[in-house]
Amino acid sequence: MRKLFILTLFCSFVVLPFCSVSKKTTTDVNAVSYERDVAPIIAERCSPCHFPDKGKKKFLDTYSAVKTNIDDIIGRIQLDPSKLEFMPFKSKKEPLSDSLIQVIVQWKEGGMGR
Repeated sequence: MRKLFILTLFCSFVVLPFCSVSKKTTTDVNAVSYERDVAPIIAERCSPCHFPDKGKKKFLDTYSAVKTNIDDIIGRIQLDPSKLEFMPFKSKKEPLSDSLIQVIVQWKEGGMGR
């Protein structure tokens, strides 16, 4: 009986450390970033109307401007194209594809990193 107890105790010390769950802090290389993913979409699809050189509308040319207006941006690009508030306005440019919209939504949901 004593041998069984010692064997169980020994196995516990050997096996239990490998059973713990450890959280590894890693950076998600697939995380959506403003500079790499969102800014090019905004520059291509929202210019020139929302950029200072020719725009007369709300500017979306900086990280802080896009971050501040993200809810409005997402709401407008997801509207039915027949709605007046839909962007891009009056089909001046092609509507964003579902995959481009998803990039912007994922950026917001991921914490809006630069």
